[in-house]
Amino acid sequence: MTMSHALPDRDGPPPVRPVFSAVTWKEIAHLVTNLPEGIIGFVYAVVMVSTAGGLSVTAIGLPLLAAGLFGSRLWGRLERARARMLLGIRVEEPSRLPGPGRAGGFFPWLWTAIKDPVGWRTVLYQLIRLPWGVLTFTVVLTGLFVLWPVLPYVVRTLANADRAMVRGLLSPSDDLERRIAELESDRGVVVDTAAADLRRIERDLHDGAQARLVALAMGLGLAKEKLLEDPEGAAAMVDEAHGEVKLALQELRDLARGIHPAVLTDRGLDAALSAVASRCAVPVKVLVDLPAGAGGSTGSGGRGASGGAGGQEGRPAEAIEGIAYFVVSELLQNVSKHAGAGARGASVEVWRAGGRLMLRVSDDGCGGADMARGSGLAGLAERLGAVDGVLVVDSPEGAGTVVTAELPWRGRGRG
Repeated sequence: MTMSHALPDRDGPPPVRPVFSAVTWKEIAHLVTNLPEGIIGFVYAVVMVSTAGGLSVTAIGLPLLAAGLFGSRLWGRLERARARMLLGIRVEEPSRLPGPGRAGGFFPWLWTAIKDPVGWRTVLYQLIRLPWGVLTFTVVLTGLFVLWPVLPYVVRTLANADRAMVRGLLSPSDDLERRIAELESDRGVVVDTAAADLRRIERDLHDGAQARLVALAMGLGLAKEKLLEDPEGAAAMVDEAHGEVKLALQELRDLARGIHPAVLTDRGLDAALSAVASRCAVPVKVLVDLPAGAGGSTGSGGRGASGGAGGQEGRPAEAIEGIAYFVVSELLQNVSKHAGAGARGASVEVWRAGGRLMLRVSDDGCGGADMARGSGLAGLAERLGAVDGVLVVDSPEGAGTVVTAELPWRGRGRG
């Protein structure tokens, strides 16, 4: 007798039951919290825009709108963090708005803040999140009880839409927006640096050559009065004045050399850096390995020894040469001041790598240099950053210092 077992009736294959992974549960958490986030963001955006718009005819309307847009920027930062934590996407932070000092004053800054595209895109994001939050909250909450078998697929679809929304509205517009902000910041750095240089030149002229020339004029006046009564005393005063003239001329040469030395223009980096190295307190070896005609050739030797210089063709941009000269000069001054009594020597290396001009200044002194502890290296980094340059400092305690600088060969860019 054949035994048979009754099987349950089936209308088709068994239902697919996908695994609820940790990623899925994070997406569910994100979609459920869309509703409270949407309510708060929507209320903030509506109140901010309506209040600022209503008060726009008064003195506080526009500043209030700028402050509201800044608050929306902060909201966008929180949303990017939430998306990063629950959706696993990383969206770059938009460039910061320049402060009033960098923007050229309060009113230019206010106009920039009101036109802020990041702030307005975040406001749009806040406005559409309320209806979207209602939809995702309802679908997910219903799916937990009704659509359980297919809920992971639904959740993934909604989460992907959220990802696209975050990327589209909360990410930087494009590289151009970031570049414009960098250019505005760099312009402020260049203006500040130029103003500081002018103040330094004025101070050096006032305290140095100008004061010496005033004393010289007074001395010559006294010598003129004594010329007939006391010829020997007058001659001594003229000799003293002659010495003062030499000192004044030397100070003026040093000042001109600090602005832009003639040797840099005439003979290029090789000769100019060798001259700087010769004035360092420790022996400096200079190695300049630049293409023919770029103002340098391989050179070595004792204090400031180096090879010859080429012509004008193929040299870096004039502004880049000036910055490179200034950077090396400042770094060698730091070697003289801070390397310590144990420093036996230093080296300056210059070479070209593709479309970049590379500099390296190293010493065997006491080390411990840190950009965070002083304004000198930080100022150099800012000056380099204004032309897309980079400054890297490696200075362990007791093991010397190596400072590497990278500059574009022909101005901005890497080519």
